[in-house]
Amino acid sequence: MESISSYVATATKIPHPFYPLEAEIVGYLANEQSVPLLLGLFFLGCMGIFGVTQALVRRFNPGLSGWERAAICWFMISGSIHLFFEGYFSLNHTRMAGMTDFFGQLWKEYAFSDSRYLTSDPFVLCMETVTAALWGPLSFIVASMILGNHPLRHPLQALVSTGQIYGDVLYYATSMFDLYYRGTIYCRPEPYYFWCYYFFMNFIWIVIPGILLYNSIDASAKAFKAVDTMSHTLKANGNTKKSN
Repeated sequence: MESISSYVATATKIPHPFYPLEAEIVGYLANEQSVPLLLGLFFLGCMGIFGVTQALVRRFNPGLSGWERAAICWFMISGSIHLFFEGYFSLNHTRMAGMTDFFGQLWKEYAFSDSRYLTSDPFVLCMETVTAALWGPLSFIVASMILGNHPLRHPLQALVSTGQIYGDVLYYATSMFDLYYRGTIYCRPEPYYFWCYYFFMNFIWIVIPGILLYNSIDASAKAFKAVDTMSHTLKANGNTKKSN
């Protein structure tokens, strides 16, 4: 009976183009749309978010600097990707290989660089779920705080940026661990998938959050320095009045 079950499982196993080739990817269906169309629509959506965000900034706070405008656009685009795109993965991870809608095909295209997204890998699932549930909504909150010059902008900006960097570092580290210590390769051998999808598309969430984290640390340090200077000045003025 066991041998029959094993034979049926082997016979019904669907071949797939992902690495490692022996990985069990249940219900795999090849993408129907071309890569240029999928990527073009994705970047078009990002440009749409950028355009709408710029229009809202000009309407509600036209005096913001170019740096602040860029930061708002980053958090709006980043928040949208976290909440909707990565949230989609968290909700559909068990059936991702067979999904044929736009987000499903995008994830399968990305999975050529990391097949863990098609096998419900525990780390990837937990990391993406935290990213969608926390950094997605908080990115929108930070964007609104920048727009309104809210005093909590820098603490939250530092929190979200640190979370994004930490998640990315762990993402790289876990796959590199599997590669060098277990010999497991999740990326197809074509350099395009590794350098463009796996490395570059994720490295963005280290570089830009790193700049924003530095900006928040610098702003916080200057604020504490200003408060400390003011405190010393008031104390000195108080002592002068007493002596007079």
